[in-house]
Amino acid sequence: MTVEVERKFVCDAEIMGKLQDIGAKCIGQRQFRDQYFDSPNFILTLKDFWLRCREGLWELKCPAVSGTTAGNDTDALCTRYREITSLPLIQSEVSRIIRECAAEGRESNSSQREQIDKVAENEDTEICSADDTKWLDDLNLVCFAEFKTERRSYTLEREASVVRVDLDQADFGYCVGEIEVLVPEGVDMNAALQRIAGIAEELGLSSEKKVNGKMHVYLQRYRPEHYAELLSARIL
Repeated sequence: MTVEVERKFVCDAEIMGKLQDIGAKCIGQRQFRDQYFDSPNFILTLKDFWLRCREGLWELKCPAVSGTTAGNDTDALCTRYREITSLPLIQSEVSRIIRECAAEGRESNSSQREQIDKVAENEDTEICSADDTKWLDDLNLVCFAEFKTERRSYTLEREASVVRVDLDQADFGYCVGEIEVLVPEGVDMNAALQRIAGIAEELGLSSEKKVNGKMHVYLQRYRPEHYAELLSARIL
């Protein structure tokens, strides 16, 4: 399992020229559609778990322990998520989170409580294929966000490792860049953070504040209730 260490930045008109100047290699451009799923009362995202289907491929992003010095400016500007891409493991992890939520007694809606109790009682829930969405119904998961992204991707080689830069244009009018390094789970992330900070410096990016991602902006615009809950829980 890998951990995605990522820093977002504001795209400007000169960004592609800057990437070329520092030796970035363009590896292609593509469009994809993302769908994100959660329970009606946001069980997953309130625990900072993000369940996504991208063009038929499932991924669960899980919060990762930083392992870096608290208060570090570079650390504060980056996000860190473990990535699970095996569908059976995703289904197992999501079921576990829902069972834990039921045990904590957080459900107040009786119909939702009955649904979660059903999942909690059946720990051997049938594992479904990627194109079978029955497991979403069984776990009472619904799509809360859906949008398309036009992405241009670059790679840079730094210190015998590869740093990836993505430039994203979402179909709801938001453009954002991402500097990303993947590291094996359990490995110290300081080296990854330093590489990201180095690329940001080469690109002349400001380090004053964290830049919002596509999901942050989407929820703020189109799901204000969900957005407010996540702000209150300090997830966003």
